[in-house]
Amino acid sequence: MENQAPAQKEKSNAKLHAIYLTIIFLLAGLCGFMTLQYKSLKTIVSTKEIYIEQVVKAKEDVEGDLKELKDQYAQLQSSDVKLNAELEGKRAYIDSLLIQAEKHKGDSYIIAKLRKETNTLRAIMKGYIVTIDSLNQLNNKLIADKKQVLGQLDNEKAHSQQISDEKDKLKGRIDRAAVLSTMNVKSAGIKISRGGKKDTETAKASKVDKIRVTFDIGDNDLTIAGPHDIYIRIITPDAQELTQEKNAAHQFSFGGSTSYFCAKKTIDYQNQPMSVLVLCPKAKDEDTLAAGKYIIEIYSDGVMIGTTTLTLE
Repeated sequence: MENQAPAQKEKSNAKLHAIYLTIIFLLAGLCGFMTLQYKSLKTIVSTKEIYIEQVVKAKEDVEGDLKELKDQYAQLQSSDVKLNAELEGKRAYIDSLLIQAEKHKGDSYIIAKLRKETNTLRAIMKGYIVTIDSLNQLNNKLIADKKQVLGQLDNEKAHSQQISDEKDKLKGRIDRAAVLSTMNVKSAGIKISRGGKKDTETAKASKVDKIRVTFDIGDNDLTIAGPHDIYIRIITPDAQELTQEKNAAHQFSFGGSTSYFCAKKTIDYQNQPMSVLVLCPKAKDEDTLAAGKYIIEIYSDGVMIGTTTLTLE
């Protein structure tokens, strides 16, 4: 019995020692596992921080590009109303993209989309620059052409005045591509004969029944052959328009304006020189014409093609 007790005690101690060893190995394994987990978590945190820094930097870069792009769009100026509206729309769109960049500053997917949209807007802006440059060149050319045409018209007017027989009479000749041109514009007061006698010219306002306007039309192959309406507009000494009746039936249009005509005549123009005579009656409610200077203008196809004056005593 005495020999059995120490053996049991030794056996018990061996079991306890084994348990301790097991616990130590488990703790060591747990420490190793925790160490690996710590290193892994540290790596993940470090990677996440780098990712966040990259996203934030990308967001700041996109915001900077968008603000620069907005300033560049603001510098684009055009005289075209529709184009200006489009540019204003693009600037408003850039503002909305800036709001999205701030709202989704941690979302790399959204930031990448905004980067792509920024590049698209920059490409569109280059197209606008080309368009605006072309429009500016066209406007400059139109201005130069307008100055040239005005200079030619001034030269033509000066030439006409030099060959004019009377100071107050203008022999106009408008030489435009498809517009009728007049020469030898003359006017006179006419007294209608009674009893079959020949009508006579008169400069006395009280005796004038009609105003006769005559002129020649030059040849022009560019003018459309066929009927052309001729309108005679007469400005009286008191700055009124002489017409039989002031109603729509006696109105015509030119240069965006509407006026009254004194007489209308339709001619058959065949691109050859021809002479035209038009008799302009007094107003229906007017017994005699007033004395003074009458300005006579000739219109066709919406353009003034001749002018002269008539002075009645």
